[in-house]
Amino acid sequence: MTFAFDPLGLTLPPGHHIGGQYVSAAEDIAVSAPSNGASLGSIPRADAAMVDRAVEAARTALRTSGWGIVAPRDRLRALHRWADLIEQEAETLARLEAVCSSRPVAEVIAGDIPVTAEQIRFFAEFADKECDTLAPTAEGHLGMITSEPYGVVGAITPWNFPISMAGWKLGPALAAGNAVVLKPSEMTPWSALFMAELSVRAGLPAGLINVVLGDGPGTGAAITGHPGIDKVSFTGSTRAGAAIMENVARCGIKPMTLELGGKSPMVVFADADLDLVADCLERGILPNAGQFCVAGSRMIVAREIAGDLAERLTERFNRHVPAPTWAEHPGFCPIISETQLTRIDGIVHAARDHGADILCGGTRFDTEGSYYRPTLLGGAAMDNPAVTDEIFGPVATLQTFDSEDEAIAMAAHPTYGLCAGLFTRDLARALRLSRRIEAGTVWINRYGRSRDHILPTGGWKASGLGKDLGREAYTANRRTKSVLATL
Repeated sequence: MTFAFDPLGLTLPPGHHIGGQYVSAAEDIAVSAPSNGASLGSIPRADAAMVDRAVEAARTALRTSGWGIVAPRDRLRALHRWADLIEQEAETLARLEAVCSSRPVAEVIAGDIPVTAEQIRFFAEFADKECDTLAPTAEGHLGMITSEPYGVVGAITPWNFPISMAGWKLGPALAAGNAVVLKPSEMTPWSALFMAELSVRAGLPAGLINVVLGDGPGTGAAITGHPGIDKVSFTGSTRAGAAIMENVARCGIKPMTLELGGKSPMVVFADADLDLVADCLERGILPNAGQFCVAGSRMIVAREIAGDLAERLTERFNRHVPAPTWAEHPGFCPIISETQLTRIDGIVHAARDHGADILCGGTRFDTEGSYYRPTLLGGAAMDNPAVTDEIFGPVATLQTFDSEDEAIAMAAHPTYGLCAGLFTRDLARALRLSRRIEAGTVWINRYGRSRDHILPTGGWKASGLGKDLGREAYTANRRTKSVLATL
């Protein structure tokens, strides 16, 4: 079966999705296809008044439906119906995602959509399994710790995995009894709109999910600073996360979950299985053309195996061939925009000027569209821009070490602490060093998330606050209340 499609033949969702229906407005943000640069049309930019409308729709939906206080099994069943419909409409949803993003349509259907549906079902199960607790108190007193939803969650998602990131925000917030005002990236707007449409078709209260389109400085700031938004959840760059924190602090204190940037190390010891390592390092940097926050962009390798590993990686990097996201067979993914490709190329050139060697790649592909060759840099010092800066592209550095202490020191980053990988056959060493690495997630003899949704994800340092996925994501969408009664 082929999922190839004509990018100009799609019917695109019109406008925002508020209160269970599409709301048209003047369009002034152009959307293009990174696969070939073609214009796909334009979308509206929600102003403060439109954000007000979405927040009011969310509050009305909560009030009239009783979503936050309804029997937990009813919330669970509704979310399961929504997940089922997402899978049933996978082809339409995947095409709306692939046409304007870096995600190949076949990969979205095979991976992103079923994983998103799984995550929604996973969070739905918390609705009737997380319960209040009794606290030990003095005789004659009854102490309780109860929890309840915040109300309206303001969520902002990035362009690199639009469906998955929407699921990360919507699943736990809705299961916990909240409504959501969601802003997807202005570069990848349409799949989130269709997800909202599907939620209404699945029987979720209209207005429980509201999707407003626009940019970060305008629409995003209006959401995060809105007095009717009770909690903020954001995935994106550290710089944007800092701007959100500033805006929230200026407009009124509220809780936040922020999953931000990363510059993750993959530390390889001499006793590691080099075939496994080569597979993991390739998968750690090249999927989605390196455009993912947990990309393992810093390869830190024992000196005695570095040459062998560099040869294996160079061969693997050079075999990738680009293809449009709507092609029958997936190829190497495009960079989301020419602006981002120019930034990637600039960092590679700066890295070379600062002493790094380009072992492979280092240029764009000679084809239409925004495609950059998988790039491996050797000989980079710790202050090289390719080592210090989050590139968000298919570019990795390979550095060498001679001792465990040196490896851990090199793995540390002054800014980021999102993820890390450790490769060794010595389990005791792996467990020991996993405690020394400053990161919110450490993978051992693998790299990348699994479908074990119970494992939370989130960063240390400037890589974020709070957690997505896991029980932590559900509880982060509920606030606790202490109750003490004298009997």
